[in-house]
Amino acid sequence: MHTNTLLLSIFLLFSVIVAGKRENSGDSVNPFTPKAYSIRYWNKRISNKLPKPWFLLNKASPLNAAQFAKYSKLATGDQKSLSNEIQSFCSSANLLCFPDISTSLDKHGQDTQFSSYMSKNFTNYGNKLPGGFDSFKIYAENDNLPVNSFRQYSRGGAGHDDRFSTYAPNGNVIDQSFNTYGTGLAAFGVGQFKIYGPNVNVPNLRFTTYSTEGVGRKQSFMSYSKDTNSGSQSFTSYARNANGAANDFTSYANNSNVIGSTFTNYGESENGGGNMFNSYGSNANVPKNTFKSYGLSGNAPFETFINYRDKSNVGEDNFVSYVDDPNSGRAHFQNYGQSFGEGSDGFSKYGSKITDAQTIGFETYGVNSTFNEYGKSIPTFTDYKNKTINQISSFLMGKNNKWMVEPGKFFREKMLKIGTIMPMPDIQDKMPKRSFLPRVIASKLPFSTSKIGNLKKIFHAGNDSQMGKMIDDALIECERSPSAGETKRCVSSIEDMIDFSTSVLGQNIIVRTTENIKGSKGDILIGSVKGINGGKVTKSVSCHQSLFPYLVYYCHSVPKVRVYEADILDPNSKAKINHGVAICHVDTSTWGANHGAFMALGSGPGKIEVCHWIFENDMTWTIAD
Repeated sequence: MHTNTLLLSIFLLFSVIVAGKRENSGDSVNPFTPKAYSIRYWNKRISNKLPKPWFLLNKASPLNAAQFAKYSKLATGDQKSLSNEIQSFCSSANLLCFPDISTSLDKHGQDTQFSSYMSKNFTNYGNKLPGGFDSFKIYAENDNLPVNSFRQYSRGGAGHDDRFSTYAPNGNVIDQSFNTYGTGLAAFGVGQFKIYGPNVNVPNLRFTTYSTEGVGRKQSFMSYSKDTNSGSQSFTSYARNANGAANDFTSYANNSNVIGSTFTNYGESENGGGNMFNSYGSNANVPKNTFKSYGLSGNAPFETFINYRDKSNVGEDNFVSYVDDPNSGRAHFQNYGQSFGEGSDGFSKYGSKITDAQTIGFETYGVNSTFNEYGKSIPTFTDYKNKTINQISSFLMGKNNKWMVEPGKFFREKMLKIGTIMPMPDIQDKMPKRSFLPRVIASKLPFSTSKIGNLKKIFHAGNDSQMGKMIDDALIECERSPSAGETKRCVSSIEDMIDFSTSVLGQNIIVRTTENIKGSKGDILIGSVKGINGGKVTKSVSCHQSLFPYLVYYCHSVPKVRVYEADILDPNSKAKINHGVAICHVDTSTWGANHGAFMALGSGPGKIEVCHWIFENDMTWTIAD
């Protein structure tokens, strides 16, 4: 028989015809691909003949047979070869990788007005220009994975106006650095930076220098990383060694969720002038903020800080030095740490070496805080407020704070009955789209904190880069000890997930997820409801995505849960729009008293059951009925 004919016969013999709903119906899968292997593994390990879960199998690696063979060989070697081809590997395997960007050698003349610029290393813009003005409207807008570096903007000019409107808005997982803006500018002129990194998901932002060594110049920075979600950012120097300058910073990390922020120097060693910081970390949820120095060693400054972490929810904050060791001048701090949920706040130094010629003031200092080295020889500390628990609770139940628990995120079991109208939270998956690695490749990659350096080398991840922090956070979470009664494992392939789920539940299992995201952020009507295992307390394995270069799920089993399926209807038309899966935790005795569920529902640990929906791309496994 001819060789080509023989190969074709073998291919047809081993082809797997997948028959299922959604986009895979009728597809033919090459038997030598990772997806075909996952299907065969499912058939081998799962004992029932229920329809296959295509929402899970569609997450299998998209590598074709040739690519699978190639990258398996590279991963099995010294892995340096795989690192050398990481960009093609990431593209072929549908992974989350940042591009390797090179220095831009572009030159830009005076009064250039950019409207858009994206995904490059921008080296030099508008340096040493006399008079005129420059405006840069948009840098890296709506980019899913922007990796940018901006090195010098408007440095060493005289009487030159510059405006930067927007840097990296609406990104998803971003890694951005801005090295120098408006350094050494002399006489007159106005500098304005309006918005840096707004509305981004998982930011890693760095701003090194803004308006250092300026002379007689007015600078304003309006917004830095507003409305961001879960990441980190740093601002190293603002208005350092300036002479007679007036600087205004309007907003830093406001309305952010689980963000880590560091601001190192504001107005250090400034001569004269006046600085104002309007708002830092206000209305934030679980922030971790560090402000290291404001107005240190200044000469006759006039300093004002209006709001620091006002109306924030729990978190941890440290303010190391405010107007410490200045020469004359005045300083005023209006509000520090008026949180509605107790955090941990520390303020180390405030004017600890003041002179008789100086006036300092502090109006409001919030709850659960430590205050060290306050210059008490001439205190004008207007009001050291520690809110009472009743005041905090009253504020918490108000409607003006963004970081109240989202309506519908947690609910009681009695809500799961026909005819109930209830809010549905935003269940949309905010993670970047990725696929699992084939098990044979994932098993060859280092997946532990002890070998984290090797993994970072493969994915070209610096320790301070967004990729490096993602890898750190995910591996630390995967290796932490389980909670009381919890069984947990991180899985990086479909086969690993099947193995963990069957080890807990046996081989007669089924996996479920909420069908779509319709009804999110609005009211829904509950239709027919089915309790899994007859609505009795049962075992389950729930799996949640981790942010990692390839698809990794944190899977865990906790005791005493009930699982439900429910038709979700439009409350007006009564039409079915979704089919939801909900899990109810019957035993909450080991949960913290400050858990969001108790914040939303009242009560406390062990006193009530708590239910929540399975969000998009999360899933829960149970024994098949």
